[in-house]
Amino acid sequence: MDDYRLIADRIAAEIADGRLRPGQQLPTQRAFARGRGIANSTAGRVYRELARRGLTVGEVGRGTFVRAGRAPDGARVALAEPAAAPVDLELNYPSVPGQAELLAGGLAPLLRPDALGDALRPVGAAGTAAARRAFAGLVSAGAREVSAREVGPERLLFAGNGRQAIAGALSALVPPGQRLGVEELTYPVVRAVAERLGITLVPLAVDEHGLLPDAVAAAHRAGPLSAVYVQPRLQNPLGVSLPPERAAALVAELRRLDLPVVEDAIWSFLRPDLAPLAALAPERTVLVDSLSKRLAPGLTTGFAVVPAALRERVAGALRAGGWAPSGFALEAAVRWIGDGTLAAVETAKRADATARQLLAREVLTGQRLRSDPCSYYLWWELPTGQRAETFVAEAARAGISVTPAAAFAVDPRRSPSAVRVGLASPPLPVLARALETLAGIAAGGGAADS
Repeated sequence: MDDYRLIADRIAAEIADGRLRPGQQLPTQRAFARGRGIANSTAGRVYRELARRGLTVGEVGRGTFVRAGRAPDGARVALAEPAAAPVDLELNYPSVPGQAELLAGGLAPLLRPDALGDALRPVGAAGTAAARRAFAGLVSAGAREVSAREVGPERLLFAGNGRQAIAGALSALVPPGQRLGVEELTYPVVRAVAERLGITLVPLAVDEHGLLPDAVAAAHRAGPLSAVYVQPRLQNPLGVSLPPERAAALVAELRRLDLPVVEDAIWSFLRPDLAPLAALAPERTVLVDSLSKRLAPGLTTGFAVVPAALRERVAGALRAGGWAPSGFALEAAVRWIGDGTLAAVETAKRADATARQLLAREVLTGQRLRSDPCSYYLWWELPTGQRAETFVAEAARAGISVTPAAAFAVDPRRSPSAVRVGLASPPLPVLARALETLAGIAAGGGAADS
């Protein structure tokens, strides 16, 4: 019998060459198994693999659909003729003018033979003393306006990227087979990490302000949780941030239940005015972050701020997973933090994100949008009667890729008719044209004329 991954490769090839089009519905798993002469269980693994690769989306009771394709690397073109390369509103990697020049200046001293030799040595999860000091200062500075307590260098651990930092934290806190509470719409990587670690995800209700503390208590009563994973600032995909009073209530509930929490702070640099949970409950919060959004996606440096009582568990999980940081990337980050490059890029990105949100709100006036004025993405609840998969397929035919709600839903039976729109990648004029086209599709008129 063919390995399920080989079958998935064949379906992926059919999607890549256009034999399966965006929005096209795949057979039921049972029909697919009969047609391919494989077991139903193997068909299920094929469909899960296609979803993991981001090639399909689906919901219970509706079926599985081919997802909109992604833009080629580096594609940044304006909407013109239908044959133009896609405008990518799925991936969300912000870049600002002059960023490369700033980063290059900080790297120059690192290219001396003596400095380069040191930077190319292997490092472990503890990083280097210089890295621990620099990143501790970075985290403390980000929360200075809310009088957060100082983060000691001894609390810092490092990974190859943010995803590995998340995996290390979850592996340390949640044994296989145990339950992890997460927002009912959450970062898709967490779903993939949980599946590989044998962790059961428990969806927790959210409202327009974010996670509901009562939902944590209710889930814990139904079956003990081992931990909670939450994005309190600029939640992905909703883009919302917990108000201070909600954050305080959540911390109080976590303390009452004696639960540890993994705080994903990947977008937090856009909201330095809000206190991290790690400042409010440092004894039970593992804060995970990376530099991919702050600086560039190719800079794969992840880090975690860990309570003393949990440090060895998280460090052991990072070592066991082989999730060590790159010494060169770590040393480069130390220099960019120290010479002010990182702070300058963060300031420019905060202004850029605000401008893009204002543009989106202007173009999409009258639509049901949810987001933060400082966020690089927004959540769009589609007009009544419109299905997210159909909207995504129409957008793909117009040369635009967006992400349907099903990609973020922990429970596929509770996936709303909504899409996440990433605002960071295209130039502003291209973004404006793309949003105008999407507004036309939502209005039922199809793609707008170019």
